Amino acid sequence: MSAAPVTVSWPALIAGGIGLVAAGAGIAYIAVRPAPPSQSAQRTAAGSVQRPAGASPSAPAAGATPDVVVTLTPEAIQRAGIIVAPVSPGRDTSALRLPGVVEPNAYKQVVITPLVGGRLTRVLAELGQSVRRGQSLAEIFSPELADAETRFVSARAELDAHERELQRTEKLVEIGSANRQELERLHAEHTAKLTAVESAKSRLELLGLSASTIANLGPGKDVGAVTTVFAPIAGVVTERAANAGLIVDTAAKLFTVVDLSTVWVIADLYEKDFSRVSVGTSATVTTKAFPDTALKGKVSYIDSQVNPETRTAKVRVEVANPKQGLRLGMFADVTIEAAGGGAAALISHAAVQNVGNQTVVYVADPQQPGRFIEREVRLGARSGNYVAVLSGVKPGERVVAEGSFAVRAERDRLGVRGAQARSREETPRPSSESASAREPQGGKVVLTEKGYEPAKLTLRAGEPARITFVRTTDKTCGTEVVFPSLNIRRPLPLNEPVVIEFTPKASGEIGFACGMNMLRGTVVVQ
Repeated sequence: MSAAPVTVSWPALIAGGIGLVAAGAGIAYIAVRPAPPSQSAQRTAAGSVQRPAGASPSAPAAGATPDVVVTLTPEAIQRAGIIVAPVSPGRDTSALRLPGVVEPNAYKQVVITPLVGGRLTRVLAELGQSVRRGQSLAEIFSPELADAETRFVSARAELDAHERELQRTEKLVEIGSANRQELERLHAEHTAKLTAVESAKSRLELLGLSASTIANLGPGKDVGAVTTVFAPIAGVVTERAANAGLIVDTAAKLFTVVDLSTVWVIADLYEKDFSRVSVGTSATVTTKAFPDTALKGKVSYIDSQVNPETRTAKVRVEVANPKQGLRLGMFADVTIEAAGGGAAALISHAAVQNVGNQTVVYVADPQQPGRFIEREVRLGARSGNYVAVLSGVKPGERVVAEGSFAVRAERDRLGVRGAQARSREETPRPSSESASAREPQGGKVVLTEKGYEPAKLTLRAGEPARITFVRTTDKTCGTEVVFPSLNIRRPLPLNEPVVIEFTPKASGEIGFACGMNMLRGTVVVQ
């Protein structure tokens, strides 16, 4: 018996093909769908980074980075020497620590110039020598002085002769042998000659001759042509331009003598702190040369002008220097007990880390050991090994007091970024050209013995900027970099790159400087 032929219609063939395609697509979706991550897959041998439950990567809490959590194993915590300590209650001492430079007390500094021109014959003072008031510093041979002495001797001789003639005439008038008109003429001449003598005497006094020396001048006596330069105050010779044989005039600068019993320490006060400091505020000055010596003083002057580049004003603190340990030009630290202190939390200074433009600490999770949450903080004044925290943590919370750098290193090793950074990365960009246009602008600035190289950078307004600073020498005061107008201050470790990120808002100039405000640079925003 033969099989009967089967007839299939075209609509049935089309429907069967569509069904086969749909079944294949479903199988492919199930095969490539990612499996949900397990808790064990998120951990590494040393630690892991995750978000807290309920945290959204696109909505971080204001002023913090709650999506950054570092989890370390007990072995990693022990190996890194991590110590967790509670945040203590305290007060912000509001002490301002400013870099300063020792300068002479300008009210006790004298630049010595000669009273008469001539040739230096002897120099009696050396550079750095302590001199007393009235001590001889140099001798000058002066033809001008000799001429002035000759004029005085001549004028006084004429006066003496005229006085004798006047006396004879007065006697003759008394006996009627001379008329009174002749006597009046002689009286007028006597007044003129007396005036000439006084004028010549005043000239000698201006040239530095003492009253006893002038009184000894007279006919038959040698006319001296040598004048002595005396020290007008007691102090130290800080500058000497006098050398034997040098021809000088009355404008020549021979010596500078400074009384170093008191000195001025000049510091830079930031604009934001103007309201906290006034004349009379107590201050303490310390130096690296004498770290155990704290000199007490007071703010005696605040400059009325603000530096347009650094947005700072000069502050002057006068301190006693009885042993002359403070030398002119020394760097000093000025701590000013400013007003405005309030309640604050206290943490160890070792707990603080800098991540980009943020200052952060790592808060221990009380419910899960080994879990640390990165928290941005705003710092107040530092006192010893502790620093006041104005916002970010509260008394009673526990933070990483020792070994915080190891937590940050684990964060950097795992490539963790905050929610804002990820949000920027996840934002679709229309093309490769627009993506390159949004890359941070900036450059690299190297700090050498000569200063910042380059000392000027050009940026575009409204676009993110990233400037990398590298300090390559210890022979400089630039151990930190400060952008006063941006309220940015970062330490510069030797041969370690430090990145400063910001967005210039408008065209103009943004100044940056070292902590001592000795080295300066400029960012030109166009």
